[in-house]
Amino acid sequence: MAAKRVALVGAGTMGSHHARVISQSTQAELALLVDPRESVGRAVAERFGTQWAPELPDLADIDAVIVAAATEAHYPLAMQVISQQTPLLVEKPVADSLLRTEEILAAADALDLPFLCGLLERYNPAILTARTLIHAPFHITATRHSPYAARIKTGVAWDLLVHDVDLAIFLMGAEPQQVDARLGFFHPSSEPDAEDVAETLLEFTGGAIAQISASRLGQRKIRQVSIYEDDRLVELDLLRRDVTVYHHISENSADGEGRGYKQQTVIEIPELASSQEPLTTQFEHFMDVIDGKADAAAERASILPSHRVIDEVTSKRPSLVARDR
Repeated sequence: MAAKRVALVGAGTMGSHHARVISQSTQAELALLVDPRESVGRAVAERFGTQWAPELPDLADIDAVIVAAATEAHYPLAMQVISQQTPLLVEKPVADSLLRTEEILAAADALDLPFLCGLLERYNPAILTARTLIHAPFHITATRHSPYAARIKTGVAWDLLVHDVDLAIFLMGAEPQQVDARLGFFHPSSEPDAEDVAETLLEFTGGAIAQISASRLGQRKIRQVSIYEDDRLVELDLLRRDVTVYHHISENSADGEGRGYKQQTVIEIPELASSQEPLTTQFEHFMDVIDGKADAAAERASILPSHRVIDEVTSKRPSLVARDR
């Protein structure tokens, strides 16, 4: 089968990573790199042996498009690609509003077009492994903290929280019925409506809950998820991409007379289901959706739930944040 010709829009940090993955793929070739900034776009295009263009051309000879541009550019780009019935992968969020996201997905649905959103943690080896282990989770906790990065102008909900909201929905196998959130605005360099901390509680049918903490005011990166079931705790470190399973056996006093504490716990370290870079796994899945090896309709349907939750979280932003500058 001939390699698919892929056009990439965006030559920033994420765009450069996509360019590398496409260039390394045996299933595709990087046919074009699009970025309105000529010096940046040409440099990345030359690094990966492809052509640069300031805007998307006619897509008659392009088999798929990846959009890793600024969020505000997603809607016109996505609609342009969909109008030419070309498979599309868009970095999160799909668009800069829920209404526009729904419009994009409705247009893709009407054509049954292969469409992915870059919810990358789905393809983390730790998550892929955990999915083979869990059966009926009833409580998930997730912590995603990072040091402050002035270049990121959006609030922490769309930058960080969305990943663990998506994972909670992904692992629970359902959309939450209730969403509660508290937002914090602290950093003097943040935009007035850009939250720095988001503490979120999701409640699912049957009473299962997920507690998710996102912050961009940490002093180190933390990417941890804990999944609780009746007979086990599955702990994931998404940075190290490792999984640990705990089974509690018994507990009693340390000396038999009530002094101290002794617990017996069986610890399992399962073999990872994959050792591949998540971005590569995501790209291979994109190729499978295009080839009909994965369900395109199910993939599209999986995108909106996390976007709905983040839209509800960000609706709690005050119209004017009063804080000392």
